[in-house]
Amino acid sequence: MHDLKALRADPAAFDAALARRGLPAVADSLVKEDEQRRAALAELQEAQGQRKGLAKEIGQAKRNGEDTTDIEARGAALRDQIATLEARANEIQKRIDDVLQRLPNQLDASVPDGKDENDNVVVHQRGEVPSFSFEAKQHFELGEALGLMDFASAGKIAGSRFVMLRGVLARLERALGQFMLDTHTGEFGYEEVTVPLLVNDAAMYGTDKLPKFAEDSFHTDDDRWLIPTGEVPLTASVMGDILPAESLPRRMTTLSTCFRSEAGSAGRDVRGMLRQHQFTKCELVSVVAPEESDAEHERMTRAAETVLERLGLPFRRVLLCAGDTGFGAAKTYDLEAWLPGQKAWREVSSCSNTRDFQARRMNARMRKEKTTAFVHTLNGSGLAVGRVMIALMEMYQQEDGSIIVPEVLRPYMGGLDIVRA
Repeated sequence: MHDLKALRADPAAFDAALARRGLPAVADSLVKEDEQRRAALAELQEAQGQRKGLAKEIGQAKRNGEDTTDIEARGAALRDQIATLEARANEIQKRIDDVLQRLPNQLDASVPDGKDENDNVVVHQRGEVPSFSFEAKQHFELGEALGLMDFASAGKIAGSRFVMLRGVLARLERALGQFMLDTHTGEFGYEEVTVPLLVNDAAMYGTDKLPKFAEDSFHTDDDRWLIPTGEVPLTASVMGDILPAESLPRRMTTLSTCFRSEAGSAGRDVRGMLRQHQFTKCELVSVVAPEESDAEHERMTRAAETVLERLGLPFRRVLLCAGDTGFGAAKTYDLEAWLPGQKAWREVSSCSNTRDFQARRMNARMRKEKTTAFVHTLNGSGLAVGRVMIALMEMYQQEDGSIIVPEVLRPYMGGLDIVRA
């Protein structure tokens, strides 16, 4: 979670990092708790040493035929003292862990200050925002008019925030996912992985989804979780491992169904596919040596941008400010595509460097010569398939409601170049 040694060395810096996220200072209280824990451990070690000495004393007395009643009484008292000290140290450690596991990652120095998305910084924009000679429709208007986007049937069997795509739109979604996978595996060296869609508590905790975001995910009766993102199984695949330095970087990608409860989002994006309980995403995960993570972050973001460029979608890269950066991230770039129907930029990818934040929670390390160090982990959408399809539908719509299929997707669509009713 966080390095207690570094916290003790510079508590002011730790609190300053929390202040950037609008959180109160906690370093002094944690340092005091840690001092008590270490004092209890020191007493425990001393008591254990005394007990060892008494065990030898008892053995020698018995060999000499001497009465050991008094010595054994002292041993029993030490045993009780040791149990008390162990319980005390464990209780203090639990209190420390309860605080630390709810504290977000420390932000990179390049992350701008700010409270929310209004303070994010546009790094660059690629592609021209189109102008139409007609009133651009939103994706759900287009999809429903084509008879290929069915919210009513999905709602009947699953409730709100689900959709059934039919015919050519279902194929278009599949084509987008395959195109993304082919780009990332063929050009950027990511290994394709098929992942479990159900994971345990350890995987969710290690990837910083528990305990803070439990309500955002779906939990099963047999104590597992539906994955909120492919990041969870990909990143957690190195949980508890000590990786040879020469095996890094490890780059993985998966095209998976993802599930989110969308707790707290009532009333937001209620129409259409922007905020669904179930969606498809092509995920990118990198596990790298600490000194490589900044460069890997840029590389990962460029991989995601490449997909948008090939699809001909206008987009911009945005550096998230302190108040908008996610819990586990040290630094995040969002990629936002232009949605002509909404006349707005909307996120289609989020690429984050978590540094060693997740690795500490997972105990994922690398070995270089005779030393070990926590690896750095990165994750990014490469991209969110449904959201990219929304941008594509709105960007390539025609006045008659048809949708042009971008050239790069036509081989995946059997040569189809336009979606019509």
